[in-house]
Amino acid sequence: MHGNRDTQEKLPSLRELGPDLLDLSFGQRFFSLALPFLWCAGYFVFALRDWWWPAIFALVALSFVTYGSVSHDLVHRNLGLPRWVNDVLLCVIELLALRSGHAYQAAHLHHHARFPHDDDVEAIRASRSLLGAFVEGFVGQVRIWIWAVRNAPTVRGWVIGEGIVIVAMVAVALVVATPVFAVYVALLVMGSWIIPLVTSYLPHDPHGNNALAQTRAFRGVLASLLALEHLYHLEHHLYPAVPHHHWATLANRLDPHFERAGVKVVRFWF
Repeated sequence: MHGNRDTQEKLPSLRELGPDLLDLSFGQRFFSLALPFLWCAGYFVFALRDWWWPAIFALVALSFVTYGSVSHDLVHRNLGLPRWVNDVLLCVIELLALRSGHAYQAAHLHHHARFPHDDDVEAIRASRSLLGAFVEGFVGQVRIWIWAVRNAPTVRGWVIGEGIVIVAMVAVALVVATPVFAVYVALLVMGSWIIPLVTSYLPHDPHGNNALAQTRAFRGVLASLLALEHLYHLEHHLYPAVPHHHWATLANRLDPHFERAGVKVVRFWF
C-alpha cells in the first residue's frame, strides 16, 4: 500500500477488501493480452485499404490498451504470469507502441515508491503545472529511457535492447516507400505526447499532505465513460496489486472508507 502510516491505518487491507480483487479468469487474461495485437493488426488491415479513419482509431485504441491498461498490469506483474512470460510480453507489447516496456516498468515502480519526491522521473516534472505536462510530453519517453539505463541495472539489458529495436523500427518506417509505416510511427509518437498530461498532471496533486490527498479520486458516470473505467489512480496507488479489470469494484468498496477519511472526490457534472 502506498502512503504514510497514518493513511494506511485508516484503510482496510487488501485481504479485508476481498481477495477476489486479485483473481482473473483465463478468458480475462487472454483477451487483455490479445487486444494490443488485434488493434495493431487492425491498423494495418485498414491502412493498407486506405481506410484511414478506422486505422487511426485502431492506433488510439492500441495506445490506450497498452500504456494505461495491459502494459500497466504487466509492469506490476498483476496478471499471474510466469516472470519470463511477463517480461517478454511487456517488451513486445510496448514495442508495438514504440516504447520501452522495461524502462516504463522501472520508472513506474520508482514513481510508486517516491512520488512526490524530486527524483520521480515519471511524474515530478509533469505534475507541477499544465504547461509542464504539455512540454514533458515531447521528451518524456526519451527521458524515462535514459533514466532507466542509468538507474535500473537489473533491467538495463532489456531497456537498451528495446531502445535499439525502437530506433530500427523508426528507421524502417522512414525508408519504406509506403506511407503506412510512416503514419504508424508518427501517430504513435504523437500519441505518447499526452501521457504526462493524462497519467501525471490530471490525477496527481504533489502538494497534498498525505497519500489520500496526493492522488485524486474520480467518480461519476461521465468520468467512467471518458476513461473507460480506467480513471482510478488513487485506488491504484493504494492497492497496486489489483489488476485494471477490478479497479471499478475496488473503488466501490473503498467509497465508504474514503468518505470517512474525508477524501475529496472529483466529478465531471454527473
